[in-house]
Amino acid sequence: MLKVFLVEDESSIRENLRDNIMWQQYGYQFAGEASDGEMALPLIRKSKPDVLITDINMPFMDGLALAGIVKQEFPQIKVIIISVHDDFEYAQRAIAVGVERYLLKPISRSALQRVLLEIREKIEEERKQDNYRDKFKEDMQEYEQFSRRIFFEKVFEGHLSVQEIYEQAQKFSLEMDAASYNLAMVSLREKRSMEEHSRESRLLAGKREELTRYFQRYPEYLMFRWNINTYGILLKGEEEQMEELKSKCREAIVRICSGDDSEMEWCCAIGEPVKRLSMLPQVYSKVNHMMSYRFLKPGQHILTMETAGFASRGDGKESLSEVDIAKADPEIIKNFLAHGQVEEVDDFVDGYLECQKDALKSKMFRDYLMLSIRFTTIAFVEKLGYSRQDLLEDTYTDRVHILSMNVEDMRFYMQELMRRAIELSDQVMESQSQKLIKRAIVYIEENYTNDSISLNEVSGAVEVSANYFSTVFRQEMGMTFTEYITRKRMDKAKQLLRQTERPSGDIATEVGFKDPHYFSYVFKKTQGCSPREYRGGTRI
Repeated sequence: MLKVFLVEDESSIRENLRDNIMWQQYGYQFAGEASDGEMALPLIRKSKPDVLITDINMPFMDGLALAGIVKQEFPQIKVIIISVHDDFEYAQRAIAVGVERYLLKPISRSALQRVLLEIREKIEEERKQDNYRDKFKEDMQEYEQFSRRIFFEKVFEGHLSVQEIYEQAQKFSLEMDAASYNLAMVSLREKRSMEEHSRESRLLAGKREELTRYFQRYPEYLMFRWNINTYGILLKGEEEQMEELKSKCREAIVRICSGDDSEMEWCCAIGEPVKRLSMLPQVYSKVNHMMSYRFLKPGQHILTMETAGFASRGDGKESLSEVDIAKADPEIIKNFLAHGQVEEVDDFVDGYLECQKDALKSKMFRDYLMLSIRFTTIAFVEKLGYSRQDLLEDTYTDRVHILSMNVEDMRFYMQELMRRAIELSDQVMESQSQKLIKRAIVYIEENYTNDSISLNEVSGAVEVSANYFSTVFRQEMGMTFTEYITRKRMDKAKQLLRQTERPSGDIATEVGFKDPHYFSYVFKKTQGCSPREYRGGTRI
C-alpha cells in the first residue's frame, strides 16, 4: 500500500481531504499531515511517503520550495500541487521542480481520486520496471564479470592503448584514473588430485566469496577473475598511498586465506607500483614471474620482491637465490606439470635451476637431475593416457643425449620437455571439457524452457562444481551460461512469434518465463524491440 502525506495551511481543506477521501480504497495509507512546508519537511523525511499533496501558497515555506527540496532528496516521491492560481508561471515552476500534477482549487473528490489512481498505476509500473531491471542485471551479472575479465586480460597483456583502456573501462563503469597503480594476484586451490579438480568444496567457494566481498568494499581495489584458480586485484591511488594499499591488500588476503593449509593451497604475488597505465603489462610480467615460484616455495604464501627472496642476476630478471631443496624432489616437477601453465614454464625452469646452481657444478648431479626429470615427465604423460613417443617424438629432447649436458642445454631440454607435457595435459583437459559441455548442452536443450533452470542445476547434472562449470562453459562456448540460456529462449520466442498467433504471455511461459512482463522486458532489452513489434515486422 502506498503512503500519502498532505500539506495544507487551511485546516478546513486539510481535514476535508484527510477525512473524506477513501484512501485505502485507492491503495493508499494516510501517512501524515502538516500546515506548512517547514513543519512538513522533517515529517516527510521520517515517513518517506510515496505521494506528497501540497498547497502552493503557505507561510514559512511554500509548496514549490517544499517540492523542490523533497524531489532533490527523494526523487521517487510523486508530488501533487494544489493551488487557487491558474497561472502559467506557477505551472512552469512546478514542472521545473518535477511536480507530477497541478490541480486547481476547489478540488472535487472525483478529480483527486482519478489522479491518485493514475499515480498509483505509474508508481506500480515504475517499480515493476525497476524490479525487471534489477533481475535482468542479476541474471547478466555473470556475463558482466566475464567481459570484465577479458578487459583486464587485454590491459595487462598490453593489447589496449591508454585511450582504449579508458573507453572500455567507461563501459564497465570502472574508474581507472589514478596517479599510481599496482597489481596483486591470488591463487586458491584445494589439495586434490587431478581427477577431483572439477569438484569444489564449500571451503574454497567461501574463501573466494569472502575475498570478493572485501575488495568490492574499497574503490582503491578492482578485483577480477583471471582463470579458474586465480584472481587479480588492481591497486590504484595516489603515489603516497600505494605502500599502505599494498599492505592492506596483503593483510586481507592473509586473514581470509590462512588457517586451512591442510585442505587448501594459496599464494599471492604483489608487484611494485608504476605511474602509468601503459606500464601495467610490465607489472603483470613481474607478478606472473613471481607466481611461477609458488611450486618451488609451497610454504611461502606471500611472494613479493622481498619475501620471495629475489636477487638480481644482472640480466634484468629476478630469480630465487636461496631455496633449500633436497634438492631435486620429483614432487616439485609433478606439482608443476599438474597445475602449471605453458606460459609459466620458462620462469619455472629458470627458478628451478637457479635454486640448485651450486649443485649443478657437479656433472654427476646434472646427469641425475636430467634422468629424474625425464622419468617424472614420462610417468606424468603416461598417466594421462599418452605414450612416451607422444611426449618425445619429433622434439629436441628425443634427439639429444641427456647425460653430460651443460646448464644451458639442461634449461632448453627442460623447457621443451615440460612445455610439451603440459600441452598434452591441456589436450586431455580440453577433450574432457568438450565432453562435459556436450552433456551440458543436451541437458539444457531438454530443460531450458523450465523457469527454474540455473547454473547450479546444470553443473549438478553434469557432476562438477558450479565454479568449474561456469569457467569451462565460457571457454568452450565463448559466452556465459546465462547469456546462452537467454539466447536460446529468445530464439525460440522469435520463432513462435512469427509462426503462430499465440499470445505473448503463452509464449513467455513456453520459453521459460513465469512473468510475461519480465519476458517482454528481456525481449526488448536483448532484441531492441518489443514482442509485438517483432511479430508485426516493424522492427527486425
